[in-house]
Amino acid sequence: MRNIDVNNVIDNATFSRFHWRVLFWCTLIIIFDGYDLVIYGVVLPILMDEWQLSPYVAGLLGSSALFGMMFGAMGFGMLSDRVGRKKVIIGCVVLFSVTTVVNGLATTPWQFGVLRFIAGLGIGGVMPNVVSLMSEYSPARKRSTLVALMFSGYAVGGMISAGLGIWIVPNFGWQIMFYLAGVPMLLLPLMLKYLPESVAFLMAQRRENEARYVLQQIAPLMNIRKDDVLEVPPTNDSKAPVLELFRNGRAMSTVMFWIAFFCCLLMVYALGSWLPKLMSNAGYALSSSLMFLMVLNVGAIVGAVGGGWLADRLSLRSVLVTFFIMASASLVMLGYDSPMWFLYTLVGIAGATTIGSQILLYAYVAQYYPTAIRSTGLGWASGIGRNGAIVGPLLGGALLATAMPHHMNFLALAVPGAIATVAIALVGRRGLDSKSAPVSKLPGMDVSSN
Repeated sequence: MRNIDVNNVIDNATFSRFHWRVLFWCTLIIIFDGYDLVIYGVVLPILMDEWQLSPYVAGLLGSSALFGMMFGAMGFGMLSDRVGRKKVIIGCVVLFSVTTVVNGLATTPWQFGVLRFIAGLGIGGVMPNVVSLMSEYSPARKRSTLVALMFSGYAVGGMISAGLGIWIVPNFGWQIMFYLAGVPMLLLPLMLKYLPESVAFLMAQRRENEARYVLQQIAPLMNIRKDDVLEVPPTNDSKAPVLELFRNGRAMSTVMFWIAFFCCLLMVYALGSWLPKLMSNAGYALSSSLMFLMVLNVGAIVGAVGGGWLADRLSLRSVLVTFFIMASASLVMLGYDSPMWFLYTLVGIAGATTIGSQILLYAYVAQYYPTAIRSTGLGWASGIGRNGAIVGPLLGGALLATAMPHHMNFLALAVPGAIATVAIALVGRRGLDSKSAPVSKLPGMDVSSN
């Protein structure tokens, strides 16, 4: 009989077919998630013409899914602790897929907004649970890369949404884009079969035989037997009071993190919702405007993976400051007439340095705080940031409603990047847990508070 530390087995496992399977399904689910979220930016120019939407109403419709995401992340995150991550992930996939399909049948803005809110519940609920599952099963030395790769699935979904929209929307109507969101339902039986349950949940539910089976797949050479005792070290980090974020010299850094999260997500969702319409108003054809959205998400993949690689070799602070400066500069330059290839380059840089920065911010927060308050720090930072995501589409609508010159719209979107630059530069080093990983690594744990 042996005492086996479950976390130690996972952390030191050799990358195997099991890990490939978890990575594949988690990334695929995030791709579906990204497709359903970005779809609004794809159809927005058509909807505004067809339903005669004012920019304010269009911005409110864009934020409806983000309101749902905020409640979904909180509600389904807690529910997964009771019923398991797998059930919640599958339930969220069904919720956002079915609701998005029905969304294609909407005939009024009110119906559309309600359905987008419900879809947002599933979109927001699936993200933290999938990220947490991927993190839990990743070997420690590969956790940074695997989490970054999985996160890039969001941008892949956005690329697919924009790419299909270039061809489908002008020829077949915007509704088809929503009907295609039913594709995940065809893969539901395979998800049920191959997506594993959280081993931490299995242990908490005293389902040790199932946990042994999973661990044997992770580390087949260990030959785990029925009489081996599985152990999971206890953790109390989820019970840390919020006031701890402001103690021991952390107050300034905590506020700066919140400001950076808010500004970064504001830029991400303002661009995702309004970029095609802004470029369409500037005189570009619908297909070209949607291509800008596609390039934005191509850049996001480069930023997510490349930013993690740079942070491993430099520091998160320096990479984030550089990214936010580049984000603001690229957005300012987008407001002026330039050759098409240069505009695409600027959009790609904007995608890399806004969406890429979002992922790196989670890394910085996760590793700034001591282990005992890490989840609390992540939860509050992402919660404040979610308000920025809601404000983003509303700000885009307000900008269009004021009918400002084209370059002023992008100048306004660049301001949050400048604010985030200053905020990250002011983050102090006090409070960094000396026993935690170096601040140059991407997070592999505690991202479930997203």
